[in-house]
Amino acid sequence: NENINSISNDNFKYIIKDYNNNLEQLGRDSIAEETEKLYHAHIIHDSRKDIKKILNNKLKEENKEYKEKYGINIRSEVLSVESTDSPWKVLFKVRIKADKDTNQFDGILESNSSIEGLKDPLPYAKLPKIYNNINNDGKKIHYFQALAQYLRLHNVDSYESYILATSPLFIKKCPYDPYIHHGDGNTLKECLKQGYFHESADGSCYLCRLDGKGVCPHYGMEVFIQTHTPLTNESVSCSDHVVFHDRYTGEKLNKYDINSLILDSSHAKKYGLVHEDG
Repeated sequence: NENINSISNDNFKYIIKDYNNNLEQLGRDSIAEETEKLYHAHIIHDSRKDIKKILNNKLKEENKEYKEKYGINIRSEVLSVESTDSPWKVLFKVRIKADKDTNQFDGILESNSSIEGLKDPLPYAKLPKIYNNINNDGKKIHYFQALAQYLRLHNVDSYESYILATSPLFIKKCPYDPYIHHGDGNTLKECLKQGYFHESADGSCYLCRLDGKGVCPHYGMEVFIQTHTPLTNESVSCSDHVVFHDRYTGEKLNKYDINSLILDSSHAKKYGLVHEDG
């Protein structure tokens, strides 16, 4: 496996570097394309395999363009699409063989693509649009009756609390770090308004979210599913991996607030929030 920096010809090195730089955007576009399938009522079984295929097709076109533009022959194969130790990035590994005049390169290119700004796949993977009245307004996901019905099927107490629940449409990384500061002033209010996502060892990574997994072995993320209910009884805690997988109970932070989060004590502790007695 050759390294780009070992290429002696500057012009040839520039072309390979340029190709490598383009992988980040092409990888991101491939992930976004896969996510759109869910939003158009398809069901995904193996997102990594699908994304590999999408990127391979994009690279075929890219290779043609490079041939026309630079007179270089490139053959490429996507080796892997992997979760990383950051929930905000996906790693692509691509084997390429390139030659131009007397120059040759045979190596593996790597690129990290950001998933920030892409749509959250998990709600549509868990509640396929084809069977449910889940929808979005370009900013928020609206669950209408769909999530409550899903929770009823899983025997959740007070599932009615999740009628008309909402969650953010796009993945945005929460800047309020450490998370315990959510208990300060208006921080939680602002976080919910902006629709931020949080790192979580319990939540699922982006690729596993595409496959409809509420939890996974990779380092993942979580987001609050916000209820808008006058009901005050205990229900499932509103972190999305709890709602879609673990399903343990929580209580409203403030019983008198219709928009209050329903949280268990360990999540309340993580975010520096307290249950107000009432």
